[in-house]
Amino acid sequence: MKNIFVLACSVLVLASCAEKNKESETIEEATIETPADSLPKEESTASVDVNTTEATEIDAVVVTEKKEEDKNTIEVAPAKEVKVEYASFGDKILADKALTKEQMLAKYKTMKKGDTIAVKFKSKINSVCKKKGCWMKMDLANNSESFVRFKDYGFFVPLNADNSEAIVSGRAFVDEISVAELQHYAKDGGKSQAEIDKITQPKITYAFQADGVLISK
Repeated sequence: MKNIFVLACSVLVLASCAEKNKESETIEEATIETPADSLPKEESTASVDVNTTEATEIDAVVVTEKKEEDKNTIEVAPAKEVKVEYASFGDKILADKALTKEQMLAKYKTMKKGDTIAVKFKSKINSVCKKKGCWMKMDLANNSESFVRFKDYGFFVPLNADNSEAIVSGRAFVDEISVAELQHYAKDGGKSQAEIDKITQPKITYAFQADGVLISK
């Protein structure tokens, strides 16, 4: 009977020890499987990289705003108005409200022989009569020219006015110039005899009779 009691006590002690070992293993397993420890190292590093990127973006915004502020503070000096002085010939005219050479050519394109319009336009003088300054050719768009003569030969322009800016006021019309007239104008313009002899056909021209002329000084 005594032996049976000792054996029973031994079994109880062993059972108690086994239970404690089982609880210890359960605690260790719980500790190993904590969410913080179970995360891979790469994920932890990734969270740090996200914060770094956000800081970089904030810095970029600050720099951009600074650049925008600098841009807003730039002062642009207004362009100086260029004042052109003109020498006047014939009737007194004003330099304002003159058509451009492109606008003048468009006017000529709508005209036929016999049409006449009162107009004022501005362009460059391509050539001038080298004998008396009694005519000049003014540049139009697309390699066209306006042949300008002066009302009643009442005035002339300087012989060296080539390439000057001019404003003419008067009557524009489409004209046909005879071969004889063309040869005469070519001679006055300093053309060679060989060039004059090549003129064998009359020419339709964009003509202009000016009553007032302004030429840049």
